[in-house]
Amino acid sequence: MAWNEPGKNGNDPDPWGSGGGRRGGGNQGPPDIDEVIRNLLGRFGVLGGGSRGSSGRSSGGGKSAPGKGMSGGLLAGLLVVVLVVWGFLGFYIVDEAERAVVLRFGRVLDNTVTPGLHWNPPLIDEVNKVNVSELNSKEYQNRAMLTTDENIIDIVVTVQYRIDDPVKYVIAVQDPERSLDNAAESAIRHVVGGNFMDQILTEGRPIVAADVHERLQNYMDLYNTGIFVNQVNVAEVIPPEAVRPAFEDVIEAREDEQRAQNQAQQYANRVIPEARGEAQRQIEQANAYKEEVIARAEGDASRFDQLLLEYQKAPAVTRQRMYIDSIQDVMTASSKIMIDVEGGNNMLYVPLDKILEQNTSLTGAARPRSASEWRDFADELAPYLPNVSSGGAVDATRLPNGRSGVVRP
Repeated sequence: MAWNEPGKNGNDPDPWGSGGGRRGGGNQGPPDIDEVIRNLLGRFGVLGGGSRGSSGRSSGGGKSAPGKGMSGGLLAGLLVVVLVVWGFLGFYIVDEAERAVVLRFGRVLDNTVTPGLHWNPPLIDEVNKVNVSELNSKEYQNRAMLTTDENIIDIVVTVQYRIDDPVKYVIAVQDPERSLDNAAESAIRHVVGGNFMDQILTEGRPIVAADVHERLQNYMDLYNTGIFVNQVNVAEVIPPEAVRPAFEDVIEAREDEQRAQNQAQQYANRVIPEARGEAQRQIEQANAYKEEVIARAEGDASRFDQLLLEYQKAPAVTRQRMYIDSIQDVMTASSKIMIDVEGGNNMLYVPLDKILEQNTSLTGAARPRSASEWRDFADELAPYLPNVSSGGAVDATRLPNGRSGVVRP
């Protein structure tokens, strides 16, 4: 007979009977699960309303029904805990260099979230943080690119960019970074394909970088990626291995040319100011000479006017004075005098330079002669001059520093 089959007498082995029961009731059934849970929760004070007794039975006797009030309290407690955790997970911090794009059920909110502490309902709003201040950099090594003259080169280009529009960066394109990579490769190949190899290898690098920059930015704007290309640099251009030595020689030659131009420019910067200064000096000298000549001419004209007035007052004296001055000017630069007396057969030679040298050797140094010395010198020459009176043979006062003399017949 099975253990749960009812027996004919009270001695049948019933597990829920008096033999196995702990409460001594012959008709006691299996324990109630709801009662066990309520007892546990009651010990920790989770449910309100006080203890209902250890048996959990109603006053009318028999088995107790499940407690609807206590089950509702358990659900309420669990709901409160879930709400607290849910609300705590909604807090987030946006850094100073970041902006946050919030999506609510897939729709973008009106404004981009600025830096600070914010709260959005979790599982309802999706927060995407984007760094808009960081300057990112990528390097693209493009191999075997064909130029317009059907040559193959390898080029290395670096692209620096930042995120300008976080909403477009998050929403418009699924993978903006991949779009940037594809657009950069396309722009580089397009620009390289439109230039000659020697131009790209030498002075055409800045032009290639500028063209790639412009084309890449147009691609980013067309795709609405929200990326702003800050700068594009051509880092390295490698020619084919077979012609690399020749292109290196070309590059060295261009560098030598640039160095020679710099040296020539340096020399020009040094020589041109000197030439301009010399020209200015000559101009100033010419102006000074001009002023000097004009002043001398004006002085001569004024002196002539004054001499004319004196001549009008005393013509004979003035004429003799003018004659003496003219003879003095003529004979000033002469160190020898030859005198031809009218009616005579001999010509008198007066070596003034020898006389001066003799006097210098006697005295030890040349010095200007006084008027008395010149008179004595004239008296010494008087016997050699025919038909000359002793009273006025030579006007010694008109002899300049002993270099020449004026002899009046």
